[in-house]
Amino acid sequence: MKAPSPLLPRLVETAFTALVPVVACAVTLGGLVAWTASGEAGRPAGVTVAEGRMLLPFGTDDTAAFFRVRNDGDKDDQLIGVEAPTASGRAMLSRTVVRSGAGSMGMVEFATVPARGTLEMSPHDLDVMVSAPPLGLRVGDRVPFVLRFRESGTVRTEAVVVRPGTGN
Repeated sequence: MKAPSPLLPRLVETAFTALVPVVACAVTLGGLVAWTASGEAGRPAGVTVAEGRMLLPFGTDDTAAFFRVRNDGDKDDQLIGVEAPTASGRAMLSRTVVRSGAGSMGMVEFATVPARGTLEMSPHDLDVMVSAPPLGLRVGDRVPFVLRFRESGTVRTEAVVVRPGTGN
């Protein structure tokens, strides 16, 4: 009888060794296909901030700033903080609340910026309240702001100072 070739067991061992990474790649590819099919593999949140306006304060009064925030990503994002570096006081998200015909301001922890949508701030809803704004502001001045987002990180922007009620 003829002795078995030592080559055959080595070929089988090599085939099994090569099979492990092939199976790992197939499982990973299957997971990525499932993730994409479920809609979770879209573009991450990506915000841009435009059209910043800040109301001209009367003396040392607090004032408000408004921004248009666009999210071109496929995932919602959240505006979680604001800063006005040149203001002596704080900047915070606030919302106008009307109860029994009287309006008041309420602090807001975050504001959602919808996927493929826009967050539009206004004097009648969500705004950035700025306490102790920089002194000597004039219409047309630009005030720096820092907006912090949960997914998109930090965005530095400016708001142009406008007269209240002008809409410019």
